[in-house]
Amino acid sequence: MALSYKVRRRWSLIILLIGLPLYIVVAVTLTDWLRGAWPGMPMMVEFFVFVALGVVWALPLRRVFRGVGQPDPDADAQDR
Repeated sequence: MALSYKVRRRWSLIILLIGLPLYIVVAVTLTDWLRGAWPGMPMMVEFFVFVALGVVWALPLRRVFRGVGQPDPDADAQDR
């Protein structure tokens, strides 16, 4: 099921304003737990954990964000 442009815009706004801050809290909690469980964690492992967490949230949401910054393709030429 393809989402319309307006629905994608609304979902992207909700995701960025509500979902992303919640994901950041979960990611920071996870990394703090990892640091507590493994106090001598090498810096490179920590770096890769942060990079992976920074990319993982965007991969499943790629379809929602694609083309949201562009003009509405379904709008008439007069509306643009």
